[in-house]
Amino acid sequence: MEKFVKLIDTAIPLSTENIDTDQIIPARFLKSTDKNGFGDNVFRDWRYKKDGSLNEDFVLNNDNYSGSILIAGDNFGCGSSREHAAWALAGYGFKVVISSFFADIFKGNALNNGILPIQVPKEYLVKLLQKVTNVPETTIIVDLENQVIKTPIGNVDFEINSHKKLCLLNGYDDIDFLISKKDKITAFEAKMV
Repeated sequence: MEKFVKLIDTAIPLSTENIDTDQIIPARFLKSTDKNGFGDNVFRDWRYKKDGSLNEDFVLNNDNYSGSILIAGDNFGCGSSREHAAWALAGYGFKVVISSFFADIFKGNALNNGILPIQVPKEYLVKLLQKVTNVPETTIIVDLENQVIKTPIGNVDFEINSHKKLCLLNGYDDIDFLISKKDKITAFEAKMV
């Protein structure tokens, strides 16, 4: 995984609440166990009309908005436990998702795939969505090391599991983390003989 320490970028506002994993990546695209290509179909049923043409009203298709930060409505990632939803978001290029609530399984899947889910107070989320919607070039600073988001509407601290923070800061998945402890594991095994 890529190291994540600080991100300075613009954001895409998606104020819809209760976005479930089937809306993030529809079930008909879950035939692969390879992470590659899922980003092409993120929010597929919202990005495209039934006839396959681009839905110009959907925010991801609006050239005014860009960036690797998704600001979503409350209760993001609910529904099934599919890890493919995190694969699709990462494949599209999102590195951070900001919401006022995340489903626990989605949150874990996101962290395991290098996406930082940041939970903020609902009032802050509403103001941030409004700011980014009205001023698409709004810059957001996500400082993982200090666990703070900095925006023109104010700063807000966020919580993260200390193990997952360490993994993101170092670009580790769980296997990489274990490999980083190889010397300690070897020393422990030597004492057990």
